[in-house]
Amino acid sequence: MSNDKTVIEAKPGWQLIDLGELIRYKDLLYFMVKREITVLYKQTILGFAWAIIRPVFSMIVFSIIFGGLAKVPSDGIPYPIFSYVALVPWTYFSTTITKSSQSLVSSMAIFTKVYFPRMIVPLTPAIAGLLDFIIALGVVGLLMVYYGIAPTMNVIWLPLLVVLMIMTASGIGMLLSALAIQYRDIRHSVQFITQLLMYAAPVVWPVSLIREKFGDSVMLIYGLYPMAGVIEGFRSALLGHNPMPWEMIGIGAISSSILFIIGAFYFKRKERIFADVA
Repeated sequence: MSNDKTVIEAKPGWQLIDLGELIRYKDLLYFMVKREITVLYKQTILGFAWAIIRPVFSMIVFSIIFGGLAKVPSDGIPYPIFSYVALVPWTYFSTTITKSSQSLVSSMAIFTKVYFPRMIVPLTPAIAGLLDFIIALGVVGLLMVYYGIAPTMNVIWLPLLVVLMIMTASGIGMLLSALAIQYRDIRHSVQFITQLLMYAAPVVWPVSLIREKFGDSVMLIYGLYPMAGVIEGFRSALLGHNPMPWEMIGIGAISSSILFIIGAFYFKRKERIFADVA
């Protein structure tokens, strides 16, 4: 009888992301994503309709308050579709960072008993959330038909914007999840943080307001907020009201990549203490 044992020890210091290990555990990632989707809609009456209800109701409220009462400009686009196109990527982003931030805390019973790449845990909500994102994005097509808006060639850039959206949400999600398992205050602050980030993003107002009031230089600095370029890019790609904001997207791509790298490396740095502080 063989007595060979495999001993897994935590490595000190900063570690590179082991992509090979993540690939080897791809079946586990698939199972966890499937479980995340199943648990979300299990025993619900409306099922996947919830993916549409949240942005649609937000669109209605924003259209009444900001488009109707406050008369917020919308670059000549009907305010309902102006806000809804922004709400689709924003809802994915906010939901992902909220769920990812609590993913480790809610999975303590699993990762404290068996070994697998811990990074799979915060990445699961980021991948599972794409289903809701795709469903909600389908409503944009219906709104475009209703308002008589034809798609332009800029729609080919949507995959790039989706990648930046995923990277930004994943990077922040990994960072917050590693912080939340050690500092439980994060759980209470995430909802507050996402609300601030939403009003800082051009969800209910156009980026053109910044250019008009502060000039191009400030608008480019504002582009460091990755979701600003993503949201405005979604509007340009789908509605064609303005040229693609490549300067903002480019700056946002840099900051998004930095956020992802920081989040991943910080997660790997703290990974060895997860079981101890859980």
